Amino acid sequence: MTSNRNRPLSVACVLALLLFAAPLSAATAAGEEAVTFAKHVAPILQANCQSCHRPNSMAPMSLMTYEEVRPWARSIKYRTGLRNRMGVMPPWFLEKNVGIQAIKDDLALTEEEIATIAAWVDAGAPRGNPEDLPPPLAFAGPGEWEMGEPDLVVVGPSASRAADDPDWWGALPPVDTGLTEDRYVKAMQVKEVGDNTRTIGGRFIYHHAFFALIDEEGERRDNGDWPTIHDLRNNPRGFSFDPDAGRLVPGNTKLQWNNVHLHSNGEDTTAHLEVAFQFHPRGYEPTKKIGRIGFGTAEIDVLPNRDGQVRHFYQTLQDNVKLTMFAPHMHAAGVRMCMEAIWAGRVETLNCAGYDHNWLRYYRYEDDAAPLLPKGTILHGIGYFDSTAANPNIVDPRNWTGFGHRAIDNMLLVIAPAFILTDEEFAAEMAERRRRLDLAEGETVLGCPLCGFEELPEQRANNQ
Repeated sequence: MTSNRNRPLSVACVLALLLFAAPLSAATAAGEEAVTFAKHVAPILQANCQSCHRPNSMAPMSLMTYEEVRPWARSIKYRTGLRNRMGVMPPWFLEKNVGIQAIKDDLALTEEEIATIAAWVDAGAPRGNPEDLPPPLAFAGPGEWEMGEPDLVVVGPSASRAADDPDWWGALPPVDTGLTEDRYVKAMQVKEVGDNTRTIGGRFIYHHAFFALIDEEGERRDNGDWPTIHDLRNNPRGFSFDPDAGRLVPGNTKLQWNNVHLHSNGEDTTAHLEVAFQFHPRGYEPTKKIGRIGFGTAEIDVLPNRDGQVRHFYQTLQDNVKLTMFAPHMHAAGVRMCMEAIWAGRVETLNCAGYDHNWLRYYRYEDDAAPLLPKGTILHGIGYFDSTAANPNIVDPRNWTGFGHRAIDNMLLVIAPAFILTDEEFAAEMAERRRRLDLAEGETVLGCPLCGFEELPEQRANNQ
């Protein structure tokens, strides 16, 4: 048998090898500009990724420079191409083809941005001209706050979890706020901070935490209308409240993290929570009433090793409301949730979102899109569960699970802070939205079944 090991390659073979070994051009057609990191990809990373993917932040790698990004190019293409599915980057799961899309601080990449990243990677991830790079972003440094300079920072007590400790629930000891007078909050931010560093990185031990403001006798002094304060991988987490609905921090109170869930992360970790407040000027008084609509069910029956399990839950609104956000909350087996509004036989899907219990996402509505729902509306939640090994959050697919506080148990609820509106306030809100959206009489708009009517249906019936 004759060996081919040392046989010279033909010219045609050499040309073919060169053709297939060379990176594909990022230009998809003759005359189109090639996609480069400097001109096209770096701006996308700045807008959507670098707030987490930077030194001393929560992400496992920094994506600030070409040298840092290049080794992860194919992984970036894969993760951004997942869209609203588990594992997508940026971790934003709201479905774009259904429901309200006007969401504040939307992290999702556009289809054009996803295609740009894919074209860049397929072309060999070229650097491009360094002069095309956008100016680098400036981020808050250690001890600084992304929301700006706070008026008050309250540092909570430390807590620890060993690498393999079980979950823990309870309250942490209260700490003085140091505030001697009543003040209303216009913005706040919470951070989980490692005791030996100014960042906890990706190693969180606080699954969630709520606080209360209490007096010397332990009686609650605030009105309890704080949003969910701290959640897994929502670090740093900031809230800017409606300017007419400030939250009260009473003077001479203590802040207690009164509802805390700690879990191990695979490493011995000690950390604490810090909350920073920015106040309204002295003399400010709120004119709007904010409430919390959290509806769900404890009747959860998730069968072992089965995908496509669907569970339903409902709540009837006792007041007119303006919802401010859609926040699905499930546990490890949860993979998707939808929220519908049912009014007078009309069913609207307000939103659907994928779910990954490693990333608790809150979707805050733009003002002109926030659902305006009349009392009597039925809110319908629909949860989807996957208890198979295909769900990476499942520890053991052989186990049945029901309601419980552990991450390996299940929950099924929606957290939806809302303005509680009188009939007059509700009518005024709808009239203003009708004016801004230029709605014709009878024209419908998603999330506001009565916005197209000058008179409410019951008023019209009474006037006939």
